[in-house]
Amino acid sequence: MHVLTRPSPPSPSLPSPRTGRQSWLDALRGVAALIVVFEHSLDALLPEVRNAISPWFDFGQYGVLVFFLVSGYVIPVSLERRGDVRGFWINRVFRLYPLWLLTAVLGTAFALVEVYTRLPPDARAEPLTSALAHLTMLQDLLQVNSVVNVFWTLSYEMVFYLLVTAMFVFGVHRASTAASVTLACCAVAAGAVVPAGLLSRMFGAPVVVVAAVALLAGLLAVACGGEALRRRGAVVIAALGLILLIFNSRVGAWQSLVILATMFAGTALYRMERSGARPATRLIVVVVPVLSVAAAVWHGPGWGMAEAARQEFVQGWSTAVVAAWLTFAVGLASRHRATAPALAWLGLVSYSIYLLHPLVVQVIRRVTSDAAGLSLPMRLGWEALLFAAVIAGAALGHRYVEIPGQRLGRRLARGRAEGGTAVTNAKSSHFPVNTATRDSPETLPR
Repeated sequence: MHVLTRPSPPSPSLPSPRTGRQSWLDALRGVAALIVVFEHSLDALLPEVRNAISPWFDFGQYGVLVFFLVSGYVIPVSLERRGDVRGFWINRVFRLYPLWLLTAVLGTAFALVEVYTRLPPDARAEPLTSALAHLTMLQDLLQVNSVVNVFWTLSYEMVFYLLVTAMFVFGVHRASTAASVTLACCAVAAGAVVPAGLLSRMFGAPVVVVAAVALLAGLLAVACGGEALRRRGAVVIAALGLILLIFNSRVGAWQSLVILATMFAGTALYRMERSGARPATRLIVVVVPVLSVAAAVWHGPGWGMAEAARQEFVQGWSTAVVAAWLTFAVGLASRHRATAPALAWLGLVSYSIYLLHPLVVQVIRRVTSDAAGLSLPMRLGWEALLFAAVIAGAALGHRYVEIPGQRLGRRLARGRAEGGTAVTNAKSSHFPVNTATRDSPETLPR
């Protein structure tokens, strides 16, 4: 659905990763991005794969869970290394929003002219509310349909940023193992009692306005206030994230909590890899995926679903969870080996791949119209063309949208720090404020 700035290549050609980057993380992100593209191509071009494999393995969930693990591994550490909450958020905004805004505009235009999909009903009925929800990037937790389907993962990334920021302000950012296990346990317990979208069903559109105001006020307090105000702001953003996650998500409480548990597990794995494996941290490798599967088996995808469809969901989700964890484990075990430059480069442009590929898929679906009438070789040719177009578009998006945005964010964050306005956590003063230090590689679900 990740976290600041990362070193960027000077051109969209296939560069070798810069020194200091953890290329294995780039490779994981690149592979995960292509897996998500593959998932979204199945209905249009490879229905045989959809019918044969999707009932027991969910390619899309697998890809985004790998993204979430990588996000958890790198994002909190990036904030800690920077030691500056304001700089962290400046870089986040300029890392995420430029390409997101371009994609949102294109996606809306595609929907209006009905390239393949139509504008969501809530966007037509209440365009201002929909736009406000999208601007917060919390729309999936505000019961607002995304204008581009893959935007949903950004809502969970945003909640993760909010919780990590609040933990940093209060000096408890190293409690990632406890946070992950607690969230996973809550996923098993809460799924049976909390219906999806509860707040929006009760209060409607005002939930979006209240959430947007709380988000802005909380972040301003955290980034610009004194010690007492920063703590109050941290409480506001943490409470906002948890309340929306549990009581108002589109997918339901258990699945939302599992996603956050997975991300904090990624952070715990980073600390384990760097500081040694304490017994409690070792357990997370087993406890979190087991609880993630247990929550799916117990709660399933929701009320009213036919038993056969429910069984397919449980199977697809469970195998995706196990495969995502195994993939990350293989990457972690291979971290000291050389990474193919092409895979590392795909990781660099993975955010562009993730956001832009649904637009290419729409064009392919409109052009091919009825895939059932095409021979398999022709459909495989369209599949190859789809991937080529997505990768080419991602190279352009990264070069001309992402990189300029990242550079501007770095300049603004550096200017704030050099002006003596960096906001740090007093309890975390052992993390120096060093804006010249490059952040760790990041990911964005995609």
